[in-house]
Amino acid sequence: MRKNVLAAFAAAAIGLVLLNACNQEKAKMPNSYTLSDESNQEFLTDNAAKDGVVKLPSGLQYRVIHAGNGKTVTSGNDIVTVTYKGWLIDGKVFDQTQPNQQAKFPAGRLIPGWVEALSLMKEGDEWQLVIPSDLGYGARGAGRDIPPNQTLVFDMKLIAVTAD
Repeated sequence: MRKNVLAAFAAAAIGLVLLNACNQEKAKMPNSYTLSDESNQEFLTDNAAKDGVVKLPSGLQYRVIHAGNGKTVTSGNDIVTVTYKGWLIDGKVFDQTQPNQQAKFPAGRLIPGWVEALSLMKEGDEWQLVIPSDLGYGARGAGRDIPPNQTLVFDMKLIAVTAD
């Protein structure tokens, strides 16, 4: 009988420890956002309040992950070589460069949020961009993956700038 009581007590104590760990983990998790207009505005407000986030007059927000010191874009015709991962505020990844792959684009022929960010970045910079809908795909969205009026989040690294 005493063994059963001790076993039950031990099981209860272990359960409490695990429950407490789960509650602490939940407390660390970021807010859960939906794709509603209200949630997009809440995300933009919450992100702007984070340490290290710069909010530009256009509404573009960025945080420097790693600072580079190379060349900058001087013309919209410059070709930029980048790696990136883009997702919606609900966490759904909609596009990214594959591991060990890079993408090349004309710097001036991208969504306005990327054009603005690239004009400020140096080769070697790695930034997290938060792009309000009007600097992204706006009311039209983009295909099946990006609904209308969505905030876009990108981790982007500018690898090279080549004059065209």
